[in-house]
Amino acid sequence: MLGCGDVGSAVAHRLFSLGAKVVLCDLARPAHARRGMAYTDALFAGSATLEGVTARQVVGVEGILECWRQGGAIPVVAMPESEVLGAVSMDVVVEATMRRNRVPPDLRALAPLTVGLGPGFAAHVNCHIAIETQWGERMGAVLRDGATAPLGGGPKALDGVTRERFVAAPITGVWHSTAIIGETVHATQVLGLLGEQPIRAPIDGILRGVTHDGVLVRAGQKIVEVDPRGTPQIFGLGERPVAIARGVVSALGLSDGT
Repeated sequence: MLGCGDVGSAVAHRLFSLGAKVVLCDLARPAHARRGMAYTDALFAGSATLEGVTARQVVGVEGILECWRQGGAIPVVAMPESEVLGAVSMDVVVEATMRRNRVPPDLRALAPLTVGLGPGFAAHVNCHIAIETQWGERMGAVLRDGATAPLGGGPKALDGVTRERFVAAPITGVWHSTAIIGETVHATQVLGLLGEQPIRAPIDGILRGVTHDGVLVRAGQKIVEVDPRGTPQIFGLGERPVAIARGVVSALGLSDGT
């Protein structure tokens, strides 16, 4: 699994639960904001648990193999996927970095079966199978021919609020914040500093996502999400990631009883 955000984590969770040997690869300090719904914090705290399944940070290929031998956890590594794939022969590579505004790479040389999630992927062009990730009736659809929908549509509305609940980094810089996922925040409240620039809550609500303190973020990356609902989902597997995970399971021909 390439990417340990909420989507990549949900896919890894489901495949691990079905008995697959899974490894998550990401940057050493990823900027994913929805850390309560992902394994991202394993790369900061050493481990993270998501709905009963734990992911544990390991070092190097030997760490991956040892974690597999021990069982009980998904190994997470901060190393280039080329190093992992150069040492361990994988049956499947799933690209779940959910790149926005960047052209996805051609995955097909990485493994016998490669699965691309989201906009920019097309079966038999830059992956073997593509999975639709946009909200709608086709979310999670398995595409064995053709391309996923282009980027667009925006996030699902929560109490009528869509893009307004997010804050994207206005500049590239190091993010500093002591804000805690799940806390109640108020519009204009300062949640952290990007360089010397204060970043404020966009609306009243509950902090659903915030990038970990000390991470270098790129201009345009989402670093804050505030949920306006009274009882939002902050932790656990999200609806969209679960639908996408089911698509991957179907693409791999595995039996999923959920």
